[in-house]
Amino acid sequence: MTEVNRKIHVIGINSFKFEDLSFKSQNLFLETANIAVPNSYFEEIKSWSENSLLKKKSFFSSKSNNELVNWLRSQKTDVILISRGDPLWFGIGRILLENFSKDELNFYPSNTCIQLAFSKLKIPWQDTVNVSIHGRDPTKLVEALKARPSSLAIITDSNNKSLEIIKENLSELNLINFYDFWLCEEIGFDKENIRKLNLKESLPSDISSLNIVVLTKTKKNYSNDNLPLFGISDHIFKTFDDRPNLLTKREVRIQILADLELPKNGVIWDIGAGCGSIGLEALKLRPNLDLFCIDKRFGSKALILENSERLGVKPKFICEEDINNILNTKNLSPFEKPNRLVIGGCDKKTKLQIINSLDQWMSIGDIIVIPIIDFQTIKELKEELEDKNFKTNLNLIQTYKSLSIAEGMRLEPNNPVFLLKGKK
Repeated sequence: MTEVNRKIHVIGINSFKFEDLSFKSQNLFLETANIAVPNSYFEEIKSWSENSLLKKKSFFSSKSNNELVNWLRSQKTDVILISRGDPLWFGIGRILLENFSKDELNFYPSNTCIQLAFSKLKIPWQDTVNVSIHGRDPTKLVEALKARPSSLAIITDSNNKSLEIIKENLSELNLINFYDFWLCEEIGFDKENIRKLNLKESLPSDISSLNIVVLTKTKKNYSNDNLPLFGISDHIFKTFDDRPNLLTKREVRIQILADLELPKNGVIWDIGAGCGSIGLEALKLRPNLDLFCIDKRFGSKALILENSERLGVKPKFICEEDINNILNTKNLSPFEKPNRLVIGGCDKKTKLQIINSLDQWMSIGDIIVIPIIDFQTIKELKEELEDKNFKTNLNLIQTYKSLSIAEGMRLEPNNPVFLLKGKK
């Protein structure tokens, strides 16, 4: 194969001003005759030739990547290729590396549009999740939103259809009020515009085709006055930092609360409480209940306390301990006899032990509800309840969420959950 001596210098820019280039990049322009420029800003870069130092330059603009690659291959001397930001970050760099050897290519990156956007917003971005839906299916966007990161940067399409997709997915995932929506247009250029949009209103009609979206977690004071009576959205509950969005989902939680047949007065235990979503919503519905939350994970007590403040309720007792230790040592003195019992977040053996140990505390009319994701455990748990004179009922909860895509909408299934109910 013939060795290629010429170089392709790929220079990232963040403005249309020649003087904003680094000295090294400026010198490359002075030394190089042939310059390739994206069609969208060909005229701005070509205007640099008015500078006496840059006269006699040949400018090339392509409408397709294939046309650009063919032109670059035809060049016998060094060329410059203009790119935005960092060519190797969602840029032309990947295509160039697929068509040319690394020895032919030199990259001179500038700041990415995301770097510039966060600097303009004055927000740290080291933990930001980056997603591109530029010519891509929004599946990765949905996955990122479900994790509810503190900030999310989204590379969009030029036709602004992607903005509608972002808005619709936020709405479908009940995250409209969870994030501030920053529209960042033409970052670093003369027509730079950054604005915070209210997604409860229609998107503006004057949006530049060169834009990105930054989502930052809303800093707000939670008020239980604005919460629904029943069916609290998942995003209201704070979850473990290392397991974001780990909680009993709203659709399943609603059915659990219905199966519990919550009395006006009495005692409810939430075992494997996690962030406390089931027990706390039960307490919001029936404020006179005494709620006992048990979870072995470190930090669960602080998490449940914060969520109880958000809902305006107060559990009677929160125990940050393994339920097995409590039952094995028979250290039940801090607890009152349960009328309603939710058993989640533990293995089959532990669930069987809970049923066997607490059965003697439960009276006629009392109810146990067990969420189950492992089909193999159902038979033994059902038989154990029936042996203890519980009348059982089993339901499968399978729900779907609509998610917006470029072509319209698709349905995404949530994990199926079996609900085993036992009533004395």
